[in-house]
Amino acid sequence: MGKAYHTLKIHPDKCNGCGDCEVACAQAKTGTSNPLHSRIKVIKGLNEEFYGPVTCLQCGDPNCVKSCPAGALTKNPETGVVEWSEDRCVSCTICTLGCPYGGIYYNPLISTVIKCDHCGGDPACVKVCKPKALEYMTEADIFNDQQDREDLFAPGLAACLGCNTELFIRHALRAVGPDTVLAAPPGCIPGVCAVGFNGMTGTKVPSFHPLLTNTASMLAGTRRYYKRIGRDVTSLALAGDGGAADVGFQSLSGAAERGEEVLFLCVDNEGYMNTGMQRSSTTPYGSWTSTTPVGPSLPGKPGDSKNMPVIMMLHNCEYVATAVMANIEDFHRKLAKAIAASKKGFAYMHIFSPCPTGWRYPQDQTIEVQRRAVGCNFFPLWEYEKSTGEMNFTNPDIIENPPWTLKDYLKMVGKFRHLSKEQIAHLQNTLDVRLKLLKSIAVNSPEKLASKDAVCGC
Repeated sequence: MGKAYHTLKIHPDKCNGCGDCEVACAQAKTGTSNPLHSRIKVIKGLNEEFYGPVTCLQCGDPNCVKSCPAGALTKNPETGVVEWSEDRCVSCTICTLGCPYGGIYYNPLISTVIKCDHCGGDPACVKVCKPKALEYMTEADIFNDQQDREDLFAPGLAACLGCNTELFIRHALRAVGPDTVLAAPPGCIPGVCAVGFNGMTGTKVPSFHPLLTNTASMLAGTRRYYKRIGRDVTSLALAGDGGAADVGFQSLSGAAERGEEVLFLCVDNEGYMNTGMQRSSTTPYGSWTSTTPVGPSLPGKPGDSKNMPVIMMLHNCEYVATAVMANIEDFHRKLAKAIAASKKGFAYMHIFSPCPTGWRYPQDQTIEVQRRAVGCNFFPLWEYEKSTGEMNFTNPDIIENPPWTLKDYLKMVGKFRHLSKEQIAHLQNTLDVRLKLLKSIAVNSPEKLASKDAVCGC
């Protein structure tokens, strides 16, 4: 397989049209400030307010390379840059027709084409962009890290279309690795991955189907047994909110309190989706479910959801984090920490997992639902590490300046479309109170308090 490369990431919404990137590029390539020599172009939209930088995307399968009759364009397998050879180029400009993104240009001043080459790995345009509309980065580092790891999830899909669980399970098992014992209590998860046929399972690791009540305690026992015989395995729980926050909470709480070496991943779809979409303790206030119906005098779920991530943090776990598959790089980063922490004690991750069937939204909107839930602080991303006593937000900018409103999120999800203004206000107040609590914990983390003391001389 190939690999993911560093490239220019463009944020059109941040671009102010200043043109500094064009000048910097021209200076870097020709020593002049003429924007005609620039390999990056700033395009003004029809509304006169929209600007967007356009440059070569260094495509994985470049049309410009395939269309060049002179062989002047080649894809460098080491850097990922589409390289142009002046000696081979015949200035036919066919490459400019082959590029669908306008990434290679004809320069009339020199009568040939020009294109971005990333300045050898140090793009001049990025360094001068004050609004940070340009970044030089690899968005798919996780691909480079995970591509050679074995997929421990059998081919095929038994989940509903648009289900987040299948995506989550594939990535989780690939990251945890083959030296794993998996426990999946009743719910959507075993139906998607662990349950098989003819005495076989859907996973390539030993899988158990404990009761909803005893997942964590069963894994604690298996982990102790393997340690006794000298084998280092990861005791992994994949449980829904029923197997974590409701029926399974007693054994979960006990195992966490004892510091059992268990990795517990709660996949929260805010209800019992596989048995008829009943409410759970993590179902948000006002939600429609089959057991909290909506009608003239029926407002949906009457109470607030259980704040499981905070509850688990108060259990003094080695590691606690929230995550979404929409931010998969962050998910893998946190999962790696959780795996390492589970070798010393209890590690818990709470995964926000929208359900298109039970939540009533289009099956192709699962990722966008997650983005909006995070973007309005309905589901803030954070992590706690016992080793440092630190609790930190993953996206501090979103916490302080959310790009979405609660209404932007709620209107996407059918189970919330009946909510009144009063109910939405109640939900917003709940979010505000919970976010205030998290901010207080983050500010008062031991290391941050120590730094404050050092600054003020206390």
